[in-house]
Amino acid sequence: MYISKLSLVNYRNFGNTRVLFNKGINTIIGENGSGKTNLFRAIRLLLDDNMKRSASRLEQNDFYRGLLDWRGHWIIISLEFEEVSQEESIQSLFLHSAGDITNEPIERAAYNLIFRPKAEIRVAISKLGNGDTDGLAAVRQRITLADYETIFTGRSDADFNDEAVYKNIVGDFDLVRFSDEIEFPSIGAKVPGMFSITQEISFTFIQALRDVVAEFQNNRANPLLTLLKSKSGQIDPAVFEPISVMVRELNNSIEQLGDVQILRTDISDTIKEAAGETYSPSLLSIKSELSDEADKLFHSLKLFVGEAEDGHEGAIHELSLGGANLIYLTLKLLEFKYQKAKQSFANFLLIEEPEAHIHTHIQKTLFDKRNYEDTQIIYSTHSTHISEVSNVLNINILGKNASRCEAYQPATGLVPAQVGNIQRYLDAVRSNLLFAKSVMLVEGDAEELLIPILVKKVLGISLDEMGISLINIRSTGFQNVAILFNDARIRKRCAILTDLDTAIINTNPAPGDSDDVKKKKLKVKNSHDVGVQRKTALETFAKNNNWLHLCFAPHTFEVDFVDAGNSEKVVDVLGDVYSSPGTVATAKAELESGDIARFGTRVLTMAQQEGKGWFAILLGKMIDHKTVIPSYILDAIFFVYPTVSTEVWFNILSYRVKCIEQAEQFGPEVIAAFRVKLKSFRDGAIDFITIRNDMLTTFAADQLNPVLNRF
Repeated sequence: MYISKLSLVNYRNFGNTRVLFNKGINTIIGENGSGKTNLFRAIRLLLDDNMKRSASRLEQNDFYRGLLDWRGHWIIISLEFEEVSQEESIQSLFLHSAGDITNEPIERAAYNLIFRPKAEIRVAISKLGNGDTDGLAAVRQRITLADYETIFTGRSDADFNDEAVYKNIVGDFDLVRFSDEIEFPSIGAKVPGMFSITQEISFTFIQALRDVVAEFQNNRANPLLTLLKSKSGQIDPAVFEPISVMVRELNNSIEQLGDVQILRTDISDTIKEAAGETYSPSLLSIKSELSDEADKLFHSLKLFVGEAEDGHEGAIHELSLGGANLIYLTLKLLEFKYQKAKQSFANFLLIEEPEAHIHTHIQKTLFDKRNYEDTQIIYSTHSTHISEVSNVLNINILGKNASRCEAYQPATGLVPAQVGNIQRYLDAVRSNLLFAKSVMLVEGDAEELLIPILVKKVLGISLDEMGISLINIRSTGFQNVAILFNDARIRKRCAILTDLDTAIINTNPAPGDSDDVKKKKLKVKNSHDVGVQRKTALETFAKNNNWLHLCFAPHTFEVDFVDAGNSEKVVDVLGDVYSSPGTVATAKAELESGDIARFGTRVLTMAQQEGKGWFAILLGKMIDHKTVIPSYILDAIFFVYPTVSTEVWFNILSYRVKCIEQAEQFGPEVIAAFRVKLKSFRDGAIDFITIRNDMLTTFAADQLNPVLNRF
């Protein structure tokens, strides 16, 4: 049996989210604050017998944070299972608790936690007339958490992720429309307390590794003590009796030591001297209390591990963070194996962010080797190394959309060949596209190396700060990866940047053309034709997909970089490319000519000679705040980053003013006056349009102005 679906309605940062799982190993990935820990807690509320019973009594902060008013709403956490065992005892359990009552064996079952208003409140709401907003407000005014109840149900057939179903059962609070009924068979029947799924399954949760040493010092959470306790209970009393005898003899020997007896006598005499015979204890002794019981004696055992090559074994607190975390993980996995050996119903292992302080090779190996038979494993992770070895079919991506978190399944609707392409592509570098808020796909090394530098030097903020992952496809096969971004899979913005390779020379044959010229013209023409075909294919591919945006470089990156007004930057690297003064002079004249055929041919020649990647590295050293970002790159950036906050604009403009000040382009009075306006902008006294216009007027020649003119 395995979990096939988790539905979360109005729970913490999940408004209405569906998470799909498969058999075997599943991966949950997502940015900070996307809800990974909340998702795990939701599963544990239904399946983890180690959670306190009071945990299912939810609180006000457990309601979805996007609700304007939580009062009257329901929290629903629903698990759907598939491949339910056909054994009679298990079928009986689900028949009573979480299955469908039919004459056929149960293969799919649901188990739900519902936190809802008690019957009195539901009756009061059901009696409201359509549109009675005042009546609803009056009912809600008197609702407190004491008016809520937690129920567990099974045999449900409601699709809780369907908002229409929720409104039919709970009601439409916006339009004030509620059903006359207060009980709905579709939510399932209450599960009697005597039938507990948690007691019939093997479930282990390994929490995020943040302070392992503290966990080992906590008797309740220490995984070693848990293992020792399970083993101590299995010891044959007859086998342990000789050890008990030795412990009792050891206690007696310690008590009879001469120094111990002298100390006992001295304590007794001192008390009598201080308090007198009448008020002194009648008996006083010093005893050794080493336990002769197996479980208590086992608690005295400590784990010592040798990390260094000198053979020294140290306590847990002496280990490196990675070493301690690895030991902790090992013990928790062993705890799961022991527990699993006692169960045959279903086995679940949840591991929260196992990568902390663990070497990348261990991360990958740890994930790759955790494949227990008949066990469903669910990881959450920030690690690109773990996501690299994850099966894309079994990945859920959590993403933030305004105040709510959503779950995306990147393989939804893909055929096996498409899944295979993506699986092979997602190495440790490229898999960060799964973690990003938005993505830019580029075709080559020049874009990969220079676009981040351009953004940082011109805008003063990085792509990382904007939550943008820039991924080098290293080809023009964008469709193989961009297929991930649409309504059915990953609902995040993705910009594709590619070259049109429009001809920069006349490609028509001319009398007297040499063989080399003919070859060059043919090559340029073929590239031009392929560019036109690529544009048509991409436009067809991206049609009606609001998550994709196509950004075409008119020619190639290098040519369009110069054409944007950056010839000076390329001139600055001529000495690194050419050693001949004559060649440098000729190249400089071509680059500054303004003739695209001349400067385009020259910059492409330089890039080809040095290699595009190395040439980009040379060029990157010359980029500064005066560099102009080509317009198609700006199009891509502001598609994937459409909303620029006041704070971000303040940081960008402050950075530009600092650059202008350092260049001594304006006097200190002008700089100081503009900074006063900037502060007013950040404080909300003036709006963006005003500060933008001030920037355009005060620093009319600044290279940031083409960016500002877009807003």
